[in-house]
Amino acid sequence: MVNKTRLYWSLQFSGWAAYAGFQTLVAILATDDGHIAGGRVVFFVAEAALCLLITHLFRSASNRFHWLDVGLRKLIPVVLATVVAMGAVMYVARIPVSWVTGLYNAEVIFNTANFFQGVFTYGIFFFIWAALYFIYNYFERYNKSLKLEASFKEIELNNLKSQINPHFIFNALNSIRGLVDENPVKAKLAINQMSNILRNSLVAEKRGLSKFSDELRIVTDYLGLESIRFEERLRTEFDIDPASHDFYVPTLMVQTLVENGIKHGISQLRDGGLIQIRTRVEGDRLRMIIRNSGSFKPGSPNTPGTGLGLDNTRQRLKLIYHDEASFRIITEKDNFVVTEVTVPHLYNV
Repeated sequence: MVNKTRLYWSLQFSGWAAYAGFQTLVAILATDDGHIAGGRVVFFVAEAALCLLITHLFRSASNRFHWLDVGLRKLIPVVLATVVAMGAVMYVARIPVSWVTGLYNAEVIFNTANFFQGVFTYGIFFFIWAALYFIYNYFERYNKSLKLEASFKEIELNNLKSQINPHFIFNALNSIRGLVDENPVKAKLAINQMSNILRNSLVAEKRGLSKFSDELRIVTDYLGLESIRFEERLRTEFDIDPASHDFYVPTLMVQTLVENGIKHGISQLRDGGLIQIRTRVEGDRLRMIIRNSGSFKPGSPNTPGTGLGLDNTRQRLKLIYHDEASFRIITEKDNFVVTEVTVPHLYNV
């Protein structure tokens, strides 16, 4: 990380040194023989040092009075008035320097036109300095706010993920527990399926995203676990667009929606029901449709619309895709609940 104080002083010294060098070069080019008096060089160096001091005092005043927190409407008049005052101070401050270096000329120095011209010239330099200073600080603050916002979003995403995993593990272990004695072979297969799901969750991308192909494997393993519990009461169908596999979706999101459909739909039906998972790629957007037997009644505490799973999904979609993703849940006439999620293609994952 760049040390801000060190950067400030480096730019101050190098900038005003360049100013003194430029002034000296112009003076040399204006002579016939390419030589100038040593007093003029000293004057330019002292002038640059005074400019450095005055701009540093400007920075101190800016920090003390919190000018960076003031809106542009208030800041611009303050800066304009200050740089004019700085120009006047600079014009007066260089008088003793000109005396010491042998360049003092009262008629020139105290000429009204020269005074205003000098104040204007120095004011231009100071205004450029102030503009660069405020632009740098505004951009730095903006970048800090972006990083802070990103940190908060990452923390929130991690919190949301931490809500999902224990809930899933609990259900999966309950399914496996009943198999350990009656069917050890199936229990071993179920443990492998659970292991696959947890491994995919642990190695998920930092932003909480996984490829859809990985999510589909998780869902397949999850439905394998649930089929142990529901046996013939759970039927599944897949209709997957091959182009879906290159899209990124929130980790465990599809599994959560499928779990939601089983918990609030199929498990409530005596004869069980059907889970259908379909995807379609439309341009640069992926549409995922999960249909499950059952019905959806908005506002009921026993429906998925008020459960942790869907609230969690809505929050994660908002955090990751902002307003680019869409989510809806409806009941079809043939007693199917349809959950539909559409997400854009993320090219910079």
